[in-house]
Amino acid sequence: MDRRVAALLAMTDLCSPSLSASGESAKTETFAPAATRADIAQRPLWVLDTNIVLDVFLFADPAAHPLREALAQTRIRWISTAPMREELARVLAYAHIAKRMDFYQRSAEDLLHAYDTHSHTVNVAPLAPLRCKDPDDQCFIDLALANQAGLLSKDHAVLCMAKRLRALGVPYVGSAFC
Repeated sequence: MDRRVAALLAMTDLCSPSLSASGESAKTETFAPAATRADIAQRPLWVLDTNIVLDVFLFADPAAHPLREALAQTRIRWISTAPMREELARVLAYAHIAKRMDFYQRSAEDLLHAYDTHSHTVNVAPLAPLRCKDPDDQCFIDLALANQAGLLSKDHAVLCMAKRLRALGVPYVGSAFC
């Protein structure tokens, strides 16, 4: 894992402004039942693209262990939108991904349940002033920028925008896997 990602995951004081009540998911209580709303609001925000989600929950990539652990221990807040979840569901139906799910003995329902358990669904973010070359990746950029959240992606179209996104306040843009 990139050292900067590991350091950001370990930090507790790197957080964006709290989400508005209208953007907050009703799942907050199920995500961390023992935590108070104020405690949850202070956790660092992260946006994970679909390939990162697959690495964490399907492929169980050893390099993703710190991220998996941070999610399991609710040390971070992974925010996502309904269209992001729909994209994952669509990707899980691809033949080459279905073969991998069979190999790992995981079902689409298992993976979507893990997604729902660990992510906080928020409202779709407004279109960012920066445009991604890949329109499928724009939603991740929009959400990270709108919430000043870290953005984990392995997509070249996203990674090439890292410097510009950091200049606009996104604390980290990069791949968790080097």
